[in-house]
Amino acid sequence: MPQNIDSILDAAEQHQASDVFLQEDEVPRLKINEQILVLGEEPLTLAHMTALWQTCGANVQGDTDRDSGLISHTHTRYRVNLHRTMGRLGAVLRRIKTTVPALNTLGVPDWLLTRWAQRSFGLILITGPTGTGKSTTIAALLQWMNENLARHIVTIEDPVEYVFHNKNSHFTQREVGRDTPSFASGLRGAMRQAPDAIFVGEIRDYDTAQIALQASETGHLVLATLHSERVADTMERFLNLFPKERAGSGTHMLAHQLIGVQCQKLVPRLDGGLHLLVEHIENGGAMRDWIKARDVGHIEDYLRRGVDPNAVSFLTTVVSAWQQGLISEETAIESLGSETDFRRASRGIH
Repeated sequence: MPQNIDSILDAAEQHQASDVFLQEDEVPRLKINEQILVLGEEPLTLAHMTALWQTCGANVQGDTDRDSGLISHTHTRYRVNLHRTMGRLGAVLRRIKTTVPALNTLGVPDWLLTRWAQRSFGLILITGPTGTGKSTTIAALLQWMNENLARHIVTIEDPVEYVFHNKNSHFTQREVGRDTPSFASGLRGAMRQAPDAIFVGEIRDYDTAQIALQASETGHLVLATLHSERVADTMERFLNLFPKERAGSGTHMLAHQLIGVQCQKLVPRLDGGLHLLVEHIENGGAMRDWIKARDVGHIEDYLRRGVDPNAVSFLTTVVSAWQQGLISEETAIESLGSETDFRRASRGIH
């Protein structure tokens, strides 16, 4: 039976696919648990793709690349990238989950994150590659704040994913492109909206990084995501957004305003599905001095030693997941990138 966009999106929702890949003259594909699977046998026609582009507000004749959004007939929201490939129409749809999970169901150190969230000012960074659940962790933490704290929380997102309903807190949610031109301008505007906490969807440039630090310095709690694979890399990635002549002031502000960093990875579970691995540090004491000195070596060494429950390495969480039978030895080694480190740590050698 010929496929149409509605039936494809129904299948995506049924199988909890994270992404849908559509292309003219190609069979649709779904990404499920990080695996790409073919859906059916019928390729999509030019008419199918033209209709999708027009629904998303694109001009099939003139547009090349365009970011948009789509709500399916079952009211599921999607973030859409429209593009051309070898002259043909294409689209990638990211399914936006709307039900905020409870923080204590994610496998994150909720006791630590909720402690950070109760601070009245400072910067919290949730980091990791694309598709590792950063937005879900932030959303769950914001929902915890909504249920337990009385705050005005401003979010600046691209796009808005989880929609919050006010409980003890009051939310002002703003979408880049619709409500504000950029993360930096949205963050600058948020400072005039009497916020207690601000969520910045992503720090990707100097202006956003600088304003985030200024906001945390002037009495606001700032939560943000960043693309970095390890905790020790996070500070360098953040500070590398600063021009050389301002790197010193950026380093000083980060060392004093940073509350903590949590970095995330998702890996395959032995029983199917995905398992969340985390690495985290809480800033303070010697950690603050190492950040000031941009001393990545000492930060990595402190994480590796495993003497502080507030500073836990991927090595520790990977070995723990393997010992509990949640992930395979192959997955453990691949996620660490070092068989030697895994072998030593699994024998209790640090």
